[in-house]
Amino acid sequence: MLSAIIISEIRGIRRFDAPGKLVAFAGLDVKVTQSGEFTGTKQKISKRGSPYLRRAIWLAANQAAFCDPILPEYYQFLKALGKHHLITVGAVSRKLCNIIFTILKENRPYEVTPPKRVKELQ
Repeated sequence: MLSAIIISEIRGIRRFDAPGKLVAFAGLDVKVTQSGEFTGTKQKISKRGSPYLRRAIWLAANQAAFCDPILPEYYQFLKALGKHHLITVGAVSRKLCNIIFTILKENRPYEVTPPKRVKELQ
């Protein structure tokens, strides 16, 4: 169900030439608060773009943070740094958005490849 929502909201991956643009369309990019010399330290997602896409990716990331072969490691890494659950799910959402972009752009199935630092540990 979530995959159908994601595909229908993207309406063709050719519209985006970089994963960051898909992240921005989903509203998962960081909004910088700045005025004069002041730069805010608490950054929030921009929430611009498609709310349906953002919600579908958020729900998928919330599940993938515990069930995917690779993303739980990223989730646990951020939790070990002291990040809140919602912050870590937001980071996993952005990473999942990058994965979705690559899968759709290259028209290939999702293949799990561990990050380089995991390969080095083995």
